[in-house]
Amino acid sequence: MVSLSARRLAIGLITAVSLAYSVIALTYFLHSWRYGATAGAVILAVVGTHHLNMRAALRGERPPRYPLTLVLQAVVTYLPDFVLPGGMSGVTAPMLAGSLLVFLPLGRGGALVGLMLAYEAAVLGLSTANSVITLFYLVTTFTTGAMTYALVRVARVTAELEQVRAELADAAVLKERLRISRDLHDGLGHSLTAIALKGDLAARLMDRGEPGSARAEMGELVRVAREAAQDVRGVARGFRAMSLAGEVDRAVALLESSGVGCQAHLADVPLSPRAEETLAWAVREAVTNVLRHSEATICTITTSLSQGRLRLEVANDGAPGQPGPTGNGLTGLKERAAQAGGSCAAARTGTSGFLLTVEVAA
Repeated sequence: MVSLSARRLAIGLITAVSLAYSVIALTYFLHSWRYGATAGAVILAVVGTHHLNMRAALRGERPPRYPLTLVLQAVVTYLPDFVLPGGMSGVTAPMLAGSLLVFLPLGRGGALVGLMLAYEAAVLGLSTANSVITLFYLVTTFTTGAMTYALVRVARVTAELEQVRAELADAAVLKERLRISRDLHDGLGHSLTAIALKGDLAARLMDRGEPGSARAEMGELVRVAREAAQDVRGVARGFRAMSLAGEVDRAVALLESSGVGCQAHLADVPLSPRAEETLAWAVREAVTNVLRHSEATICTITTSLSQGRLRLEVANDGAPGQPGPTGNGLTGLKERAAQAGGSCAAARTGTSGFLLTVEVAA
């Protein structure tokens, strides 16, 4: 809102200055009828050219064939000094000064405005008896040109700021969408895998005539489903407190209930919230992949601290014979690790092993 107000203010001031000089020029036009229609045509040409230039400037553009436009404006500004009694450049020069500073590089435009001031000092000094009037015209030309340049720059810069702000807003929306997509994939993917496994195990237990055990697995299924619903609400709110130790405990229970032996050894070190969340997500994704894509019989989860960095390793002995394409889960883990100032890598070990390694600053 601030940049928008500044741009509107700048446009309003430029418009006011242009209109003010148009009124002055038109007043001079009425006074200039004694010089004939030529003077009136010159005034109208200067005013019209100036307004076309300023309209283009406020759009951040240059008028079509702008070098010729500036030359034309200079000609109609100074030619009357040589053909009309008394000249007219004192009235029309401020508009030309503004156009030169706006459309030319500042150094070149400033040099030309300096030449204009020197010329006006010489011509007006000869054509007017009062030096105060000459000084007034010189100051007016300089200040009007500088003010026009400054206001156009303000309008352009604020327009650029508005565009950058809009792009940043779009980037923030895209980032949030990616976060939601990643969290849903990592969180719900794990929960749905657990629900499917619990349901399948409960069905097998019922077939074996173990209703008590089946009922217990169904209770676990309901618990996981409720956790999944809570996770979805957390994703929508943008806040999900995750515990590495809690995630490891759930991973061990889920793997062992699925027939995969699991051993966990966690280093007893304090973790920053960012590091703990990143490693908890890594454990969840790794366990999901073990259950979905491997035939593992044993899985180990270990953390170790070295030089202020915590290293998580999740290994299993059941990697598939042919490695599949990298999925969204591993890509998401790499993004999370990078955001936490760490790294993530996954590789086969030996003939059938697989190792996921995530390292972050503790």
